[in-house]
Parts: sequence; structure tokens; C-alpha cells
Amino acid sequence: MHPTVRASALAVTLGLASLGAQAVTLKISCGAVGLEFQLCKEETDAWAQKTGHEVQVINAPNDSNERLALYQQILGSGSDKIDIYQIDVVWPGLLASHLVDLRPYTRGAEKEHFPAIIANNTVGERLLAMPWFTDAGLLFYRKDLLEKYKVAPPTTWDALAAAAKKIQDAERAAGNTRMWGFVWQGRAYEGLSCNATEWLASFGGGAVVEANGKVSVNNANAVKALQTAAGWVGTITPKAVLNYAEEDSRGVFQSGNAVFLRNWPYVWALAHKPDSQIAGKVGVMPLPAGGTGSAGGRSAATLGGWQLSVSKYSKNPAIAADLVNYLVGAAVQKDRAIKASYNPTLPALYKDPDIVKANPFMAELGSTFAAAVSRPSTVTAGQYNQVSNLFWNAVHEVISGKTPAARAVADLDRQLNKLAPAEKWN
Repeated sequence: MHPTVRASALAVTLGLASLGAQAVTLKISCGAVGLEFQLCKEETDAWAQKTGHEVQVINAPNDSNERLALYQQILGSGSDKIDIYQIDVVWPGLLASHLVDLRPYTRGAEKEHFPAIIANNTVGERLLAMPWFTDAGLLFYRKDLLEKYKVAPPTTWDALAAAAKKIQDAERAAGNTRMWGFVWQGRAYEGLSCNATEWLASFGGGAVVEANGKVSVNNANAVKALQTAAGWVGTITPKAVLNYAEEDSRGVFQSGNAVFLRNWPYVWALAHKPDSQIAGKVGVMPLPAGGTGSAGGRSAATLGGWQLSVSKYSKNPAIAADLVNYLVGAAVQKDRAIKASYNPTLPALYKDPDIVKANPFMAELGSTFAAAVSRPSTVTAGQYNQVSNLFWNAVHEVISGKTPAARAVADLDRQLNKLAPAEKWN
């Protein structure tokens, strides 16, 4: 057994012994993208068998905006109907007033996780969430089709567009009229903010709101990035992408009807399941760099990931915290990495041979995860959701052809500066 796994198992055992024998029922809200819900049920069942407690798993909306709105409604009412929440990496500041400080319950386990994520989950001196898995945007591609048409994996957005068009047109001519070159997440929601963050950063277009609080989105490189993405829609990308979230885009790719896909690491395990139509035919690589002539010219992947938090309205916070400790421990994270390609938040696991065998990209693309680009959630704090909402709506206006990119970023600049509390952002 890996030493980290042993330590985690011992900590859980010691924690369980201290909680007393009276059984309680906990409720946890888990996601349902990919294998999330199934694994959450299996993992919480295993903890329940060890402890004698009961766990009810509550299904949450896949759309992160809908999930946040639901969480805010439940927590805002002071309800104890959910004990543990699975929260996005950009939510600790938004939900801080409703969450328990986990530091008294972790017995120092947070030191085993990526320090940057622990820092992200800490508001003031309070550790409001423990990391469960981390994410960064990746480019999945049909390696069989690239080999068939003698096309190299693209390292720039221009090269991707050319490769996608060439293969899409050839495959359609050969009979697959449903083939598209490139699919991604274009619905007006947080997922579009993630995609657009990557586009802007890769073209040198900034971070919308910089770490020093300056609103930076109104610049030529940001305009070029959004014009480039808008040019994909209807040519190499279906117009339906304007309503695609993660699972919609994965469905097109996994059914064999797309050459390239931008998505999160969880896709790897699903694409290689025995019943997948593209099993053994998928490659994965960093996202492309900004096109020729841009000031950016680098690959940029948005930092994602999900954490577990305990509601301050829970009637059993210590027991709920113990379940969190179990779920974010090395044994469970290893199992999730092998079964479903969820990236661990424990650096030690990236050297685990079983994980590397199941997910070669985790070792090969380590620099992608280490250098992932953050959304401006820290600097904008409790206003991040408003900032992101303005951003994704502006981007959606551009990619749907309703508003020219230059006007959209100028309007967004004015809206953000009007929203910004000068004493905090600047």
C-alpha cells in the first residue's frame, strides 16, 4: 500500500473511533458529470459500512450556474437539508459565510494537498473546503483520423482550424455527414467563461480582471481571440455548440462525430471504456497557442476542480467533516483517478504507477496542470459570479454573431468598471 494511502486510512480510522457510536444520516450533494454520481454513491456507501452511519447522495444540476443558484438558495435559508456540498474552485469566497472551518477536523491532512488549492480554499484563516479533484482544460483528438490524413496534432488555433476543416470535409465526403471538426462548451454559462479564459490568455488578451484589480478585457488581443472563436461556429463547429455544456460536447465526440474536443480530464476514462465507439482512438494534448501574429502565442488551460465543504447549518459537522476527510484521502482519490480520470489533488499520487498506467496524460501533461490559468475569482471575491456572468454573456453575443468582438469587449469593460468597488479591485 502507498504510504500516503496508509496514512489516510489510519487517520480515517482514528477519526471514526472518536465520533461515538450513535448513528446519524448525512446528506451530500455530488455532481453527475461523467461517472461522478456513481462513484460518489460507491464511496459514501463504503464509508457508511465502516462507520454505521447512513449517507444519502443528492443529485445536483450538471450546469454549474444552476448548481450555485440552488446552493445559495438552500444555504441562504439556513437549511440543514444538505450537510456536505461539492463546490467549484471559484466558489469558496462566494459561499464563505455558510461554510464550516475544516481546519479543526483535518488533523493536518491539508498539508498533503497542492498548496495553491488549499490557499484558494482558505478565506481569512478559515479552510472552507478540502480539494477533491483538480482540472485543467485539455484538447482531445481522434489520433486515428489525424494519422489517416497525415495531419500533425495542432499546436496553434490556426493549425487546429485548418486540420479540423480538412478532416471534417474529407470524412463528410466519405459518408459521415454528421462529422464536425471541433466541439467545445458554448452555452452562456460558467463553462463558456472557462473556454474564453483560455482563448484570451493564449492570445495575450489578459485575464478580464487582473490580479491587481485592473479591468483589462478591452484590448486588441482579446478581440482577436473572440473573433477567432466566432469564426469556428458554422464552419468547423456546429451552431448547436451555442447551447453545449460538457456532456453535450463529449457526446458528439464520443459518438465519433468530431475530430477535436476541448473538455476536462474526466473524458479520458469515458472515451476509453470498452463500449465507447472511439476506444483506443483518442489522443490528448495541451490546448493550442494563440494564432500567428498574436502577442500571446502560448497554450493556456483554465484551472478547474471541485472541493468538498461542510454546511455550518449541519447538525453533525464533526461527522460530516470525517466523511469529507475520507473522500478526499489518498485511497479514494486513487480509485477515482483509475476509474474515471479525476486528477488527484495529492502530489504524491502523480507518481503512483497504477494511476499513471490508467492515465498516461497525468504524468505527460503535468506542466499543463501546474501552469493552469485562474479565473478572476480571488480578486473579485464575492462579486465573481456577476463578473463571470457579464463575461460569458458578452462572449456568447460574439460567438453567436450578434455583436462584433470590439464592441462586446468595450461594453464589457464599461460594465465591469461600473461594477467594480474601487477600494477593492484597484
